[in-house]
Amino acid sequence: MPNFSASASSIATRAVGIKWGSPMTVWLHAHVNGRGRGRQPMGTFLSTFLSDSAELPELKNRVRLAGPVPLSSPLPVADLAADSIAATKLMASLLRLVRTGVRNPKASEVPQVSLLPQLVAGAYRSDQLFRWNGNPAPAWAPLSGFFASSDGWVRTHANYPHHEAALRSLLRLNGSASAEVVAHAISHRSALDLEDEAADSGAIISAVRSPSSWRGHPQAQTMKAEPFISLVQQGGDSGLQRRGSADSYAPLKGVRVLDLTRVIAGPVATRSLAFFGADVLRIDSPGMPELPWQYLDTGQGKRSALLDLGYKPDRDCLEQLLTDADVVVTGYRPNSLYRFGLSPVELHNRHPGLVIGRVSAWGLSGPWIERRGFDSIVQAASGIAQIHANGTGRPGALPVQALDHSAGYLLAAGIMSALRRRHLDGYGWTVDISLARVAQELLAQPYSAPTEAGSYEIQTANAETPEGTVTCAAPAISISGGPNRYRWIGRPWGADQPEWAEARSASVQR
Repeated sequence: MPNFSASASSIATRAVGIKWGSPMTVWLHAHVNGRGRGRQPMGTFLSTFLSDSAELPELKNRVRLAGPVPLSSPLPVADLAADSIAATKLMASLLRLVRTGVRNPKASEVPQVSLLPQLVAGAYRSDQLFRWNGNPAPAWAPLSGFFASSDGWVRTHANYPHHEAALRSLLRLNGSASAEVVAHAISHRSALDLEDEAADSGAIISAVRSPSSWRGHPQAQTMKAEPFISLVQQGGDSGLQRRGSADSYAPLKGVRVLDLTRVIAGPVATRSLAFFGADVLRIDSPGMPELPWQYLDTGQGKRSALLDLGYKPDRDCLEQLLTDADVVVTGYRPNSLYRFGLSPVELHNRHPGLVIGRVSAWGLSGPWIERRGFDSIVQAASGIAQIHANGTGRPGALPVQALDHSAGYLLAAGIMSALRRRHLDGYGWTVDISLARVAQELLAQPYSAPTEAGSYEIQTANAETPEGTVTCAAPAISISGGPNRYRWIGRPWGADQPEWAEARSASVQR
């Protein structure tokens, strides 16, 4: 059995070719939210994305969903999932047209994209479908979850060792304290006090709020003025030398993406870019622990290297990578990388024409801008957890980590929208999205009771590695005439050199 807590560097040094697994049948329930069975037009989340990214609103008519997505919730999470993946597929199709010579395509010229509900559900359930030698991944650590406080409930996140240590330290518990001991310590504390103290100490705790309480919170008030997704063109000089072309198969062939993300949302975005042909290189610090299974679940088609940005030669190496990059994607708190000269202003000054994609938990302004956050934490803070409470009042959760996955797919779509514009004028862009803003958009929609969708066959993809078989969800973002599977699965975390995979050809220039 694989050691899921070990460093991913213990995984095989090279994945062998991909083979598709047999479809797996699971019984799921769908919340239809107005979209019945049959070929249905897309919904409000896609319309909002197209509006915020200044794309043609008629593009939503180029998408068809074959039936209800089997994700059950009082909230329209199934619609959010379908619309987010639709945005990715649309922007890939549109970018391919432009990079192959159609300068300003009409919406009617964009090939129609179809969504299979079982693939959409499988993509969002990827952590639940993941298997290593047939064994499921331990998605949640013992100290991650809901705990009753003296005046309500809190949600903790302790999946990473340093966050678990910070939680124990905050509660003044030793390293062997069990979840029961943690529950007892939390039960004597106020939820809001714990939330604030955790933010100051590096632990991750959120009070469980009601939707109305969250709407009145200063952070939620700040985000009311923020778009669903933000695309901002850089000022100053353009990077006209960054124009390039693609082949008719892979929309992002020849595009280099520097991936500075972790966990789920950012890695899903860069995995999507890799799927469409981009050369994606993920960079991590050797001092930051990674969950081996989580990298395998989101690292398909990417390479991965380690650099210590506290060490000047490694900073110089990163700068050289940036010099040759087309896109950089970050998934850290907005200001945490600024000390390394990685703010959008500094990056665009040094590298005109660069497209910057950023995903954060709480957005780009407001009192919580520097707070750590994860999908489960945002669900708790925003009221989603309370909406999913069971009959005893214990909070619950969405059936999938939909904030993470949706932010990832929408960020990939926004980056491809920016790349299309850059192909035409050479200017760089900054694309921003946050988990909390996705939650806010979800909560703004009407609630309704879930309905049964029946059984679906969920397709998985397998890769044989010297450490055994890795099984993950099949991709849901393929487009007509484009890639339909990952280039590889099972490549280990941190095993590559910090360099681009291939020299650029004469036909694909920066």
